[in-house]
Amino acid sequence: MSSLVRFLFTLAAAIAAASLLVASLRRRAPPPGLPAKLIPSSHMAGRNRSFVLWLHGLGDSGPANEPIRNLFSAPEFRLAKWSFPSAPRAPVSCNNGFVMPSWFDIHELPMSAGSPQDEAGVLKAVEKVHAMIDREVADGIHPENIFVCGFSQGGALTLASVLLYPKKLGGGAVFSGWVPFGSSVTEKISPEARKTPFLWSHGMADKVVLFEAGQAGPPFLQSAGVNCEFKAYPDLGHSLSKEELLYLESWIKSRLNASQEKDG
Repeated sequence: MSSLVRFLFTLAAAIAAASLLVASLRRRAPPPGLPAKLIPSSHMAGRNRSFVLWLHGLGDSGPANEPIRNLFSAPEFRLAKWSFPSAPRAPVSCNNGFVMPSWFDIHELPMSAGSPQDEAGVLKAVEKVHAMIDREVADGIHPENIFVCGFSQGGALTLASVLLYPKKLGGGAVFSGWVPFGSSVTEKISPEARKTPFLWSHGMADKVVLFEAGQAGPPFLQSAGVNCEFKAYPDLGHSLSKEELLYLESWIKSRLNASQEKDG
């Protein structure tokens, strides 16, 4: 092959490589004249993402509750991250010391408004929940897009965790839960945490966590200056209903929209 032919081959290869590089750069660069507001910033991405933490009841597990998320089909949950942690196994007093998944100790069942509480155990469990929330905040999710929900023992832990978190969250939802500590804890609630709204749902036919225990929740929150919507379900026992979860979807959705509009 002559030197001229070799030169032409080399030139052609260089031109082809340059063309590929230009095409690649064109694909990466935004189209000319594209408004800056159409390019999502990390701040806006954080505003559009949300986190739902679900805390299960005594003896249950996180994975067993994962089907709950399937009911939340609204577009607002497209960028939602869900977490269903499992409680550690521990002896439970009301079950004769039997070891089972439990966030903290329960001294007696049925639970009434005046039942004794394991406040030290509750506060220890709260630290674990706060660590879960802190991880999501550090990952860029805005605190007001974080919702903590729980059933029964998990509902009691939801109440404690949301009230004692230092920042305002999107909301706390308590299902068939109770107040797991005395009124002195209200002194530890920060001004920001008092702005977090609550949804409290309870079945009037509940024989495990008595309806009176649920009814004690809203007055407790009101005395702390916290907003709470209470919903009673006449024929519901100690269980979750589809009606409750569909209402929770709309409740969270409205707060996600309000959070995004406020930041828009």
